[in-house]
Amino acid sequence: MASPVRKLADLIAGYSVEVRKSDDVVIRATMAAMPLLVELYRAIVERGGYPIPMLTDELLIETFYRYADDEVLKHVSPIEKFIQEKANVMIRILSDTHTKFMSSIDPEKVKIANAARIELTKIFLERSAKKELRWTVAPYPTKALAQEAGMSFFEYEEFVYRACAVHLDDPISFWKKKGEEQKKIIELLSKVSELRFVAEDTDLTVRVDGRVWVNDDGHENMPGGEVFTAPIEDSVEGRIRFTYPAIWRGVEVEDVMLVFRKGEVVEARARRGEEFLRRILETDEGAKRVGELAFGLNYYIDKFTKNILFDEKIGGTIHMALGAAYPETGGKNVSAIHWDMIKDMKRGKVYADGDLIYENGKFVVEL
Repeated sequence: MASPVRKLADLIAGYSVEVRKSDDVVIRATMAAMPLLVELYRAIVERGGYPIPMLTDELLIETFYRYADDEVLKHVSPIEKFIQEKANVMIRILSDTHTKFMSSIDPEKVKIANAARIELTKIFLERSAKKELRWTVAPYPTKALAQEAGMSFFEYEEFVYRACAVHLDDPISFWKKKGEEQKKIIELLSKVSELRFVAEDTDLTVRVDGRVWVNDDGHENMPGGEVFTAPIEDSVEGRIRFTYPAIWRGVEVEDVMLVFRKGEVVEARARRGEEFLRRILETDEGAKRVGELAFGLNYYIDKFTKNILFDEKIGGTIHMALGAAYPETGGKNVSAIHWDMIKDMKRGKVYADGDLIYENGKFVVEL
């Protein structure tokens, strides 16, 4: 029987990004993910692709922000731009060996670097929307990520592989079936003009008429398990309190409360990290608006891990992202950031044009 690592590599290469002959495949990861990198090399080469590794380490990233002056922070390498414009496939492996490496970095430096790279973000999103670029983000369990999730390493390994369904004999069949189930949810939501979210410290309305709902069935994220869109930019009204810490580049902001008027954040509070929150909201004009709205539907994921790849898919949650919208949704918001924030809805309700469609973490209408 194939190991979970081998099955995950085959799932990524054969299903998530569907590597084809002559594809240039960029793989970003830390050295900690070497067992998965080896299997990915095999899986990519067997399919006729050409793997291009780009290995890094958190210490290098911290060094950059610690010592770079404004000129360096603003510099966008033409090599970086070339990669964004020419790669056929991008695979990013989340394999952190240190999860707090940005905690002592001045948020202003992060803001400057993010703003400078908005062109790269735009190229990436546009090529993805046109299907010119196939990409995915996938996990590899490390001790640091296990510790961050509050799990033993063995427990975390099992959690990761279960979330990706590689504990099953045929994970690709699972994800195809999951995609069909989520397609039915999209058919329901595509007929809706206004959604209202009601829960503890939350009463928020958004308009989604004319927007496209996207099915995350394990292609652009592994694990998948969400449906998402972009609300009409000036339609978000009300307040929302996020259940879990909002994490941006390793910095945790706890107990976030946002108040929206005409689509824009007019009040932002947090029990911890409020100054950081406000600084990131000032990154650019689009940082105060919502670029994504989503339902988490992966019920294999039942724990908060402080890793957005899993947490945004927790079954029974919703999440919103401040900043850049994915163009394929019809969203127009542009920003250098895309910051996901998650709310547990297991005691919440969602109304579609006034009718109850979702309660206690699940859709309650016939699909």
